Amino acid sequence: MAIHQAAIVDPQARISASAEIGPYCIIGADVEIGARTRLMAHVYVEGVTEIGEDNIFYPYSTIGVASQDLKYKGERTETRIGSRNKIREFVSIHRGTEGGGLVTEIGADNLVMAYAHVAHDVRIGNHTQLGNAVTFAGHVTVEDWAVIEAFSGVHQFCRIGKHAFVGGYSVVTKDVLPYSMTVSPRESKVFGENKVGLERRGFARESIESLHKAFRLLTKSGLNTTQAVERIRAEVPGCPEVCELLAFIERAERGFIK
Repeated sequence: MAIHQAAIVDPQARISASAEIGPYCIIGADVEIGARTRLMAHVYVEGVTEIGEDNIFYPYSTIGVASQDLKYKGERTETRIGSRNKIREFVSIHRGTEGGGLVTEIGADNLVMAYAHVAHDVRIGNHTQLGNAVTFAGHVTVEDWAVIEAFSGVHQFCRIGKHAFVGGYSVVTKDVLPYSMTVSPRESKVFGENKVGLERRGFARESIESLHKAFRLLTKSGLNTTQAVERIRAEVPGCPEVCELLAFIERAERGFIK
């Protein structure tokens, strides 16, 4: 096991023999680190924290530390991180709270850029990209393949739908629709489907065209949401992505960005 002599590792921590712990890292007793995961230097990990395989943590990131939620009273909660994630410099990831399901969870193949903050009880899927200094309040859900650009802030309990693109410096106070391209200098607005991102990921032209029509009905037809949804059901039938878009709208508890 490659543990630098300047690292401080609790003897009860469970660390794979192929993991690498760099200088000045501090690892707590309830931490589990999977195979080939590398902590470069000055990484701080505590709490009940489970980290999968082939991750890399850059210097000065902090993982599994106590929530900043004032309702958190030290209850035993968890942080779970999957495999093949890149966690860049000065990222902070806080463990869950009793009021939010007891766990903060990050899936696999994500890129979390420098200075991003993942608060308590956040759930992040797979293949997401969080830009520099992206900030989540607690209880945020980020679905697979979402991209959130630098310096954006997301209000607690909001959801970011799958394959959504959120432009830099956005302030997100409602749910972001899946497959959408959403930008918010001051107030978030949908600018249509995330066409470039969907093309890069191999979505069929027919699906993208159906999403384009659905977003036009939602945002540019002058219809209210109920009327627009009825028109979409009538005029864009049978597209799985559109069906998922409509299901997402129906589940929105805080409203959604339009």
